[in-house]
Amino acid sequence: MISRFVRLSLATLVSATIGLSPISVMAADPAPASAPVAAPAAAPAAQPDKAADKSAQKQAKKDKKAKKKAEKKAKKKAKKAEAAQRQKRLKPHSSNAVCSARIRASLYR
Repeated sequence: MISRFVRLSLATLVSATIGLSPISVMAADPAPASAPVAAPAAAPAAQPDKAADKSAQKQAKKDKKAKKKAEKKAKKKAKKAEAAQRQKRLKPHSSNAVCSARIRASLYR
């Protein structure tokens, strides 16, 4: 059986190891002074190009969407006009319901 003293020392050792691990990582990985200075200088120059490219892509997408919407509207309008024309042809001039039913039936054959 493990004594209380052994448990306490084991817990202390584990907690000390966990507490010291971030410090040991920072000490083991020193960053060179010249590398970070060069990288940020090149990065801002590339960002405006990316931003311009991205805005151009967005604009192209908007234009494409607007064109598609206009085509859809035109198609819907043409379909509505065609339906109105068809409706005009279907209207019977006779007041007789049987006659108008025959006319409608003959148009749909």
